[in-house]
Amino acid sequence: MTPRWSWDFEDEPPSGRAPRPLAPPAVPVSHEVDLAQIRRRRGSAAVILLLVVVLLVSALVGGSHHAHAKTPTTTATAGATKQHATQAPKVEESTAAGQAAVRSVFSYTPFVKAGGTRGHDVALTFDDGPGPYTPQVLDVLERFHVRATFFEIGKMLRYFSASTVREVADGDVIGDHTESHPAMAELSAHDQHEELFEQIARVEVLGAPRPDLFRPPYGSFDTTTMHVLYTMHLLMVLWSIDTQDYLQPGVGTIVKRALEGVGPGSIILMHDGGGDRAQTIAALPTIIRGLRARGLRLVTVPQLLIDDPPPAGQPLPPNLSGD
Repeated sequence: MTPRWSWDFEDEPPSGRAPRPLAPPAVPVSHEVDLAQIRRRRGSAAVILLLVVVLLVSALVGGSHHAHAKTPTTTATAGATKQHATQAPKVEESTAAGQAAVRSVFSYTPFVKAGGTRGHDVALTFDDGPGPYTPQVLDVLERFHVRATFFEIGKMLRYFSASTVREVADGDVIGDHTESHPAMAELSAHDQHEELFEQIARVEVLGAPRPDLFRPPYGSFDTTTMHVLYTMHLLMVLWSIDTQDYLQPGVGTIVKRALEGVGPGSIILMHDGGGDRAQTIAALPTIIRGLRARGLRLVTVPQLLIDDPPPAGQPLPPNLSGD
């Protein structure tokens, strides 16, 4: 891995000097998103809607003249169409159910740090991506048929959005980890809103579902954050187990921290971006095997909320640190 991609958020304090800027990628990336273009999309929504209506009407009128036309279909095309027809509805149903579960929990609590304790679900979550190590994390998850939740930084999508597209295709869930990874409690209400909105816009441009989960960088939030989250319908997701893998303490230590104290409803914090994640990748297979050996099922955060949501009336934890 080249040093230029080592954007070590966790090595920098939540306040003080600004993060080092990312150097431009060596090769152009096809999914880079222009934020000016995103902002312009807000004002042009009505025009786009009108064009869509016109096109639909034209298609309906012209369709009657081609009702009997046949399109050549190869075996590969037919197979792909059949696969899409059988798999896409399942993904859509899963997404819809997860969104409904998030809304349900959001109706009685503004945050979660774990699910209930009556089931067998555990959620693996990854912060600070996508990055150069994310594909290797996905290799492990795919090999073990595990779905996870990724809290992504908007600016990283300028360079590594292909991993986000892959995550969505795998059935993973994308959450909001802000546009540039600031300490939210140090920002104005306007700036907090923009940090959240711009990340959401980048994710939606890729065709992924709008994030409805948020994780605060450095565990930093305040009453302003909670108000902004409420207006944007974002559920804050904290954690019950912190592996502190961002400190690169060694593979054995990461595994030990992930498995110590784990139980039904646990939300485990790990990282796929923000620095060298080779130790995290090496620890991940052992963590997955260890969780399954205890009879635990690895799921996304929305699936955790579907199967066994947390009880109401939990006190909001204080502004955290160390994330």
